Amino acid sequence: MPTVQASVVTPDGTVYEGDVDMVVVRTVEGELGILPNHIPLVSPLAIGAARMKKGSSEDSIAVSGGFVEVRPDKVTILAEAAERPSDIDVDRAQQAKDRAEQRVNAKNHDGINTARARAALDRAINRLNVAGK
Repeated sequence: MPTVQASVVTPDGTVYEGDVDMVVVRTVEGELGILPNHIPLVSPLAIGAARMKKGSSEDSIAVSGGFVEVRPDKVTILAEAAERPSDIDVDRAQQAKDRAEQRVNAKNHDGINTARARAALDRAINRLNVAGK
């Protein structure tokens, strides 16, 4: 069965690299499954898990925005931030989630701060989900 080379890159360096059967990412338009020989495309990513499937195993990576570039033989995720489950500090993510929930539920809403708090909440929930907590 053919494979596709997948990599997840952040400003801090490469988080993942390997040959996989399928890549699944969450774009701003919805979830996208990428198989080998996929048509070329570039799409902005939403906060979500990037899933790398190889046989019966699957690696998940918490991705906080960025872009996915697809070529027939390679998928590159250029992420603002990305973490493997083993690199996620669960206590810190839970604290970030609690703080963001308090800001989102605050009675004094400032449009900018509320949007930032919702984005922070989405990032924290994504990190906790990928970490399996």
